[in-house]
Amino acid sequence: MTRPNPDINTATMHPARRYNYWLGGKDNFAADRASGDLVAAAFPGIRDAAKANRAFLGRAVRFLAGEAGIRQFLDIGTGLPTAGNTHDVAQNVAPESRIVYVDNDPIVLAHARALLTSTPQGRTAYIDADARAPEEVLAASGIEILDFNQPVAVLLVAVLHFFPDDDVAKHVVETLVAAMAPGSYLAMSHAAARLLRPDAEQLVRTAVAAEPFKLRTDQEVAEFSAGLEVVAPGIVPVQRWRPDPGQEVLEDHNIGMYAFVARKVR
Repeated sequence: MTRPNPDINTATMHPARRYNYWLGGKDNFAADRASGDLVAAAFPGIRDAAKANRAFLGRAVRFLAGEAGIRQFLDIGTGLPTAGNTHDVAQNVAPESRIVYVDNDPIVLAHARALLTSTPQGRTAYIDADARAPEEVLAASGIEILDFNQPVAVLLVAVLHFFPDDDVAKHVVETLVAAMAPGSYLAMSHAAARLLRPDAEQLVRTAVAAEPFKLRTDQEVAEFSAGLEVVAPGIVPVQRWRPDPGQEVLEDHNIGMYAFVARKVR
């Protein structure tokens, strides 16, 4: 069984930089790569999962900016800039879109401010905040950037599994949803317990034992959509959420994540 490596200083590792490593990026440190390799040894599909999750973000934002007509996006836990950022996708559909990125890693924010720009018609901003304090996130993003009296899309993509305390995770979602105007959307992906092979689930739990992490079931993920109208195809494995024509759809146990997009009706 894979066990945590005592030589890895998880205090210097950050999930956003580890995610960047899995996506093939260059903006990561030795601790991020070591931690990423440890998880990959337990769950070899993690790199495919990271790419599938990133692809879901793109499809969800394209749906929200296009079919759903959303022009405001709050991307929480954005991670390091790479191809297909939220503002790239949204402003390609609707140049006037406004996007606020939220992260609490100074390196993420430094890269974001340097690399992410906006169309002249829209706006892009970056907030240094912790999602565990959603009231602060809302207050900061509402200052001359987002109008919460109008529909907004809140993105929690691969974020809440780092909140193992169910009460904290629910508070985050409930606070954000309460602030959203009718016609707003919540888009989420989450590491899944039931989609992994039993041996892989235990290995992943062991590999990330040194950091807060929780795999949740489909029913537990569904609880985050309470009071919202989940759009088709529902709460599904992340790679099965509206795949593009001709896109290869990998087996669920190779990805191990659920996803959904849901609308606030009233």
